[in-house]
Amino acid sequence: MKLINFKLFYLAIFKSLIVLGIGGCFSPLNSSNNQSLEPTISQSSQASPSQQNITQVILTEGLENPWGMDWLPNGDILVTERPGRLRIIKNRKLEPQPIQGVPEVLSVGQGGLLDIAVHPNFSENSYIYLTYSSGTRRKNQTRIARAMLEGNQLKDVKVIFEVSPTKRGGQLFGSRLQWLNDGTLLASIGDGGNPPLKIDGELIRKQAQKLDSYLGKIIRINDDGSIPENNPFLDQENANPAIWSYGHRNIQGLTIDKKTGQIWSTEHGSRGGDELNKVVAGENYGWPVVTHSQEYTGGEISDKRSLPGMVDPLVVWTPAIAPSGLTFYDGDKFMDWKGDLFAGGLVAREVIHIDLNDAGEIVAKYPIKFEQRVRDVKQGPDGFIYVFTDDSNGKLIRLEPTK
Repeated sequence: MKLINFKLFYLAIFKSLIVLGIGGCFSPLNSSNNQSLEPTISQSSQASPSQQNITQVILTEGLENPWGMDWLPNGDILVTERPGRLRIIKNRKLEPQPIQGVPEVLSVGQGGLLDIAVHPNFSENSYIYLTYSSGTRRKNQTRIARAMLEGNQLKDVKVIFEVSPTKRGGQLFGSRLQWLNDGTLLASIGDGGNPPLKIDGELIRKQAQKLDSYLGKIIRINDDGSIPENNPFLDQENANPAIWSYGHRNIQGLTIDKKTGQIWSTEHGSRGGDELNKVVAGENYGWPVVTHSQEYTGGEISDKRSLPGMVDPLVVWTPAIAPSGLTFYDGDKFMDWKGDLFAGGLVAREVIHIDLNDAGEIVAKYPIKFEQRVRDVKQGPDGFIYVFTDDSNGKLIRLEPTK
């Protein structure tokens, strides 16, 4: 175990091939006029309270592009590696042999083996759930599989959900999983790709507004893949019954406040326009009709920033942070952070501590800097916060209070 002697970076600018800048402008939106992106939430250019009060402890290195994590009841951590391997960390050590029996995945672009969720009653049924991209470059989809974990082997692997329509390319699979308090499972589904990718002669991004398509949605299913009887579009003609919410581009952060049941998400924009949202069943989140994003090639995707019947984001990040994992903190290791959100940023290379008041309103944000892209952030059952870095030599890092 080693400690990172991290440096504080102020006003750092990171570049990527598709994002011009990622300074992480953090802007609350006024729902009556969210044309304005002037920041009114507290932002500090000094060392953040989050950064000053924590130590980053490297638990494991040598992970190849880790994507998702979850805990077994005995404290072991299950880890997905995007190329298609499921790993296990025991007593802070990465087991040398991957778990066998993982479904074949399409590891191309952003696709591969993505998230993992351990069944809340794992001790009784041994079930785990995986999201992954499946198919070929010309015809692929996001799938959810359920399997029984016995020792180092997956058994009785069954696909319980697959996205339709299928698509081409290796972009925007979504794939984040989140259990709800009632034992149902949410999964985010990306809109499928960027221009010039099309379906039926129109840009694929328009699928996000179509209720007969699973692209650009959050879906909700029972633990066996069946449809809950109270899903919002179950009785609507020509609507896919698993849809929970729609109008999304590519959600990769999904979490819940277990006390209130409130669901939160972070979502990739195109060029800028990344979002933090409160997710409510049956709502339309606007993409691509309403957006703060621009085309990667320049120009507007839409001139609309807000419309009746479409939910405004709580926060827009422009330039982009490229949001990844998201966790709601209700542990006891950081008492001042209880009830706050922690959002990963791939391009920003940081975890953003989003300070919420007792009413669930955003009052401030503070960056926690890392040396690599942040792929996932999750509270562990021990109350610490765990962070994955996205790299061919990815790390699992635990945030601990500085002693």
